[in-house]
Amino acid sequence: MKRLTIVLLLCVALLLTGCGKSRAESELESFSARLNTLESLRFTARVRAEYEHKTARFTLGYEEDAEGGRVTVLAPELIRGVSARFKPGGTTLEYDSVVLDTGSLDSFGLTPMSSLPVLLHALRVGHAESFREEDGQTVVQLAPDDTLLCTVWFEKNPMRPVRAELVTDGRVTVVIEISEWGPTPAM
Repeated sequence: MKRLTIVLLLCVALLLTGCGKSRAESELESFSARLNTLESLRFTARVRAEYEHKTARFTLGYEEDAEGGRVTVLAPELIRGVSARFKPGGTTLEYDSVVLDTGSLDSFGLTPMSSLPVLLHALRVGHAESFREEDGQTVVQLAPDDTLLCTVWFEKNPMRPVRAELVTDGRVTVVIEISEWGPTPAM
């Protein structure tokens, strides 16, 4: 009888832990809702692209408003200023009169320039696969579709992304260090 009572209590405890959302889930939902309603967004990202036989590093600027977004190369100096635009709801990057083939990182066409719009798409619509705490940050693994996993490290209060890893083809293909995250200042 005692064993049955203990087993029943454990079952009830397990059921109760599944009820409701965790604090991290609620914070992520709130963050995604704010991100989806922002009129503008700007941030800088150090991007490390992991190709099959080499690693490439870029510093990229990202700006977005109601018209769409723009990714601009800030470094390396040789290609500084090259930018790509995309329209809301789209995934195609349009380059301004310059062709810059950095090569595809995976079989799905991910490139260093497209990694920032891909990250934002994951932050906006990705299904949270897991949550954990690491060094005082909330770490969330997002799955926006069947081809990508995105792990994002968030600073708390206010919640904002500071680091991300994009995983495709079963390996980390892009590591992103984010700074200066926030709405674009009004002119």
